[in-house]
Amino acid sequence: MNWNNSSHRYQSHSKYALWSVLFFGALLSFAFAPYKWWPLAFISMAGLLYFLENISPKAAFKLTWLFAMAMNLPSLWWIHVSMTEFGGLPLPVAFLLVALLCSYLSLYPAIAAWLLNRFFPKSGYVRLLLVFPVLWLFSDWAIGHILTGFPWMWLGYSQIDNWLTGYAPIFGVQGVTLAVVLSAATLLLFIQNRQLLWLLIPAFLFVIGYGLQTQRWTTEGDEVDFALVQGNIAQSLKWDPNNIKPTLVRYLDLTRANNDADIVIWPESAIPALENEMREFMINIDDAMRSQHIGFITGIQYYDQSEDHYYNAVIGSGLIDKDGHQTYQYGQKNRWYKAHLVPVGEFVPFGDLLRPIAPFFNMPMSSFSAGNEVQPNILSKGYRFATAICYETEFSEEMRKNIHTDTQFLVNVSNDSWFGSSDGPLQHMEIARMRAMEFGKPLLRATNSGVTVAFDGKGHTLGIIPQFKEGVLRVKTKATTGTTPYTQWGSIPLIGFCILSLLTSIFLRRR
Repeated sequence: MNWNNSSHRYQSHSKYALWSVLFFGALLSFAFAPYKWWPLAFISMAGLLYFLENISPKAAFKLTWLFAMAMNLPSLWWIHVSMTEFGGLPLPVAFLLVALLCSYLSLYPAIAAWLLNRFFPKSGYVRLLLVFPVLWLFSDWAIGHILTGFPWMWLGYSQIDNWLTGYAPIFGVQGVTLAVVLSAATLLLFIQNRQLLWLLIPAFLFVIGYGLQTQRWTTEGDEVDFALVQGNIAQSLKWDPNNIKPTLVRYLDLTRANNDADIVIWPESAIPALENEMREFMINIDDAMRSQHIGFITGIQYYDQSEDHYYNAVIGSGLIDKDGHQTYQYGQKNRWYKAHLVPVGEFVPFGDLLRPIAPFFNMPMSSFSAGNEVQPNILSKGYRFATAICYETEFSEEMRKNIHTDTQFLVNVSNDSWFGSSDGPLQHMEIARMRAMEFGKPLLRATNSGVTVAFDGKGHTLGIIPQFKEGVLRVKTKATTGTTPYTQWGSIPLIGFCILSLLTSIFLRRR
């Protein structure tokens, strides 16, 4: 490869290449919720690969960074709502902060492109089918783990409505991402070589995915009747001490109208006060639920005085045991403390330095401590629930550690009111839906202002309450036992594939 010639060629077409990758990156954002035009993911990735051909590593880094920025910035713009409406920041400052986050996230795929063109510059199937998919997965894993991680815009989430999700119970969402990248690479190979044989690979991936979707990885049991309560409390009022009583009255009224359900679920921080201050309320509602043979799960905050730690918690109360032998006790073990906290939103890194700078760093409830990464399942009416609070649904590897053979349901309580009517809550819903597919268990998602939704173990929607509507979602779904291959093995099979693929590509390169 003559890099001088290729660099000159890049310079001569730089404006065309720059505008093209910006277009393909922006196009990719429409593959995700709320648009979900999933074929655009293949077109966009093939377009990126096309413009990475025969250019220097530095140029590849630049183009891919621009591509990722064009995808991330419109897709994640919803983050500014929490900064401007609730953090007190001017819109230009919020734009700068969101742009900085997107710039950081875009570095990882750009580094992957630099490595691709540095060590595998020669065009062909080795570069496109063996190396690029592995480097893209590695960049995704880095995004999901470094600096607490933010794995929001993984490509696999763009395919939530097609056959490729059949790979989710085996490899997780990144198995779906791999299928997307491989399909895009074969599309480029077809364009380059005009050989229809290359199109057999994506066709094969889709057909196998369809076959995998027909498999049932877990065993269904009893049917359970749930009532998911969406109180639709305005975020501006949620933490107002004067609004605590009206909030509780609203939730209690909605719950009383559904006292024939098996289990009632309230969303994250539905009780907008510390459990320490709400003991009498919790005892009374526990007695009421048990007297009607109803299980009860709710979000609340807890202050551990002995350790001086605040926790974002979910508590199992009401009828815990089917025989009614257990009941609520203050500080009981039947609870989940949020383990993966939102930076700035729930804890502030270097808080002593940053909090005096701007009101944004002093948002309500931004001083939580993290719970243990592995905690017991919550019990409600004898059923076992693996729990995730809001942001935790992004982290499938962490959720996996709390899902066991006898885990019967997934419960996700959330408060997406921080982000208004933006795309964020809709993207969050689809991420939660992928968790149901990966683990083969029904997921019940109760939120303050939407989207409240329930999925079965295949990711099919059982019922939904749209945003900013007060109501109760009644759904019946069956408890499940057993585990999917992904639950058992996590990313180990995918890591094995990546290692084998890289070793094969190195061997072929030397030949």
